[in-house]
Amino acid sequence: MTRTLKLLAQTSALALTIALSPVTTTPVLAEDVATAQDHTLVKYRSEVIDGVKIAYREAGDPANPTILLLHGFPTSSHMFRDLIPMIANDWHVIAPDYPGYGASDMPLVDEFDYTFDTIAAMMTELIDRKGVDKHAVYLMDYGAPVGFRMFEADPQRISAFVIQNGNAYEEGLREFWDPLRAYWADPSEENAAPLRGFLGIEGTKWQYQTGMQFPERVSADNYSHVQYGLDRPGNHEIQLALFLDYGTNPGRYPIWQRLFREHQPPALLMWGKNDPIFPEEGAHPYKRDLRDLEFHMLDTGHFALEEYGKAIAERIIALKDRL
Repeated sequence: MTRTLKLLAQTSALALTIALSPVTTTPVLAEDVATAQDHTLVKYRSEVIDGVKIAYREAGDPANPTILLLHGFPTSSHMFRDLIPMIANDWHVIAPDYPGYGASDMPLVDEFDYTFDTIAAMMTELIDRKGVDKHAVYLMDYGAPVGFRMFEADPQRISAFVIQNGNAYEEGLREFWDPLRAYWADPSEENAAPLRGFLGIEGTKWQYQTGMQFPERVSADNYSHVQYGLDRPGNHEIQLALFLDYGTNPGRYPIWQRLFREHQPPALLMWGKNDPIFPEEGAHPYKRDLRDLEFHMLDTGHFALEEYGKAIAERIIALKDRL
């Protein structure tokens, strides 16, 4: 018993000595963490272009080939949140938010020209400021008319395309587009009303879930992120302006198709075949004009990255060898 008490006393004394001893610590610095995480660390930056703050995500080594990730409606660079770290050891990645989306500024429609021409010019200015010359483009949904306009303006600058549910052909613009065609012909409030209905939370969930194999796996973070942006005062008018300007795209399809044939950029097509907005019919015509085309139809919907992110990342990494 006496020996036990002695051991307890010695242990207590040692613990007290440790507690009272000065402790020297080395602070963990942010750059130390960044080094440990290598190039997969995503940086959140911005540039003011024509008075409008354009937010963007950046990762990877600028010495590597650059890929510009162009998001669709109604999301932002948030749609690439999981993809970026998966490809950043092989690519220098830039993923901007368009004006009115994500963390970029949202000037009202009477303060800013919400057209695809304007957005494409701003994305080119962003790339210029980053000191990037030749670059690949991942385009999806709205990213297609933005990226293909950049291609139209300077075809030699685009090193490759990753095409995911974004049209450059009339095929596939089916019945979903009928209300939009009516609005292009007559942008009245009567024709705007059905389109406004598409901007609510049910419309957002429909876009993310329809055609998915496992819709329950789609993160609810998507809905809260998207809907917060859409519900800001004045944002519906921004969306209507872009819905209207989308009507300028089909007339440019023949130009883009001709440039495909003339310049033959390497292309990777990863397309959600169950997408009711850009269905499978819109994917196959690319085969007519692009000879160096890797073509994959995926059993998923509009936001293919939600279910096939890893597979898409693997093919984007492999695309680098085709440049």
